[in-house]
Amino acid sequence: MAQFTSLTSRVVALPVNDIDTDQIIPARFLKATDKAGMGDNLFADWRYQGDGSPKPDFVLNQPQAAGCRILLAGDNFGCGSSREHAPWALTGFGFRAVISTSFADIFRSNALKNGLLPIVVDVPTHQALLALVREQPEVELALDLASQTLSFAVGSVTFPIDPFNKTCLLNGVDELGYILGFEKEIAAFEARS
Repeated sequence: MAQFTSLTSRVVALPVNDIDTDQIIPARFLKATDKAGMGDNLFADWRYQGDGSPKPDFVLNQPQAAGCRILLAGDNFGCGSSREHAPWALTGFGFRAVISTSFADIFRSNALKNGLLPIVVDVPTHQALLALVREQPEVELALDLASQTLSFAVGSVTFPIDPFNKTCLLNGVDELGYILGFEKEIAAFEARS
């Protein structure tokens, strides 16, 4: 898993509530067992015409979305069925963080296990961020995981994350990598038993 310490990036705003995992990555792409190329299928039904050509009015197909690493989504992001392919598609596109007022529990867990930081903000902050991005499309947000701070042009807020997932992201390890970090202690315990 890629390490996450801090990030400064422009933002793509997709303020649609209740975006479910089937919209993030349609079921027909779930046969893949490899993350490679998954970003091409992100929001496929919203991004592409029936003939496979990009829909020019969809936000991810617009030039200003290129290089953005933060997605500002609506409420209840990632609801619906459990599929690890959803964070695969988001990170494959280039996103490292998603900001919302709430996330589905399973999506949040899958995101954290795949190096995607789900950031929960309150409704007034969310509204302020949407207004900021509308007024200044080139504005950048700054994330600092160690201090759990989201900074923007008119202020900053802290965001919650549990200590275990924070440690894993800061060190760029998944659960197994975390456990393997205690290999010497495990071996010493086994030797005593």
